[in-house]
Amino acid sequence: MEKIYGYFPELDAVQRERLAALYDLYADWNAKINVVSRKDFDQLYVRHVLHSLAIAKVCRFDDGARILDVGCGGGFPSIPLAILFPGAHFMAADSIRKKITVVEGVSRSLGLENLTPRCVRVETLTERFDYVVSRAVTAMPEFVKWVWPKLERGRHGTLPNGILYLKGGDLAEELARTGKHWDLYDIHTFFDEEFFETKKVVYTPKK
Repeated sequence: MEKIYGYFPELDAVQRERLAALYDLYADWNAKINVVSRKDFDQLYVRHVLHSLAIAKVCRFDDGARILDVGCGGGFPSIPLAILFPGAHFMAADSIRKKITVVEGVSRSLGLENLTPRCVRVETLTERFDYVVSRAVTAMPEFVKWVWPKLERGRHGTLPNGILYLKGGDLAEELARTGKHWDLYDIHTFFDEEFFETKKVVYTPKK
């Protein structure tokens, strides 16, 4: 937690309380429904919470912004981002019911009124969004095909509306196959931990 406070000194008392509560909440839920790998659960704050918050180092969401988290799993990156941006509106979508059950339970315990969990295949959503966030759910060409029609043009944050995706490794070929221009942000330039050495936030605007 101290690392997160250092990287985000602007956190208020409510945000700090909610972030501090995540470990025990996920420990309780993970004992019932395994959504966070048990081998790295002790690294929850670095590998899941801080990793999610790397998106906030690239784009700050305005109040009223609508953000879709595709394949949210246990609620990453949407739950940490919803804590950080209480004025923005998040939909955490996953097609696996047990994962959404965890997101529902955690968000309810935190009182996150700006997050809506949905058990749904993202292709079937009819809502429109300003930003789409995700963390390595599928190959980028397929992902873009899923979400591009859901995005509206405009600007509801420090970057124009678009996709912000957490991914690692060599991405050049995969991103080229999407037919979009991508900006790559090395997370190790924001956070010192070795875990982030090869990890990136990749971004493309809806033009």
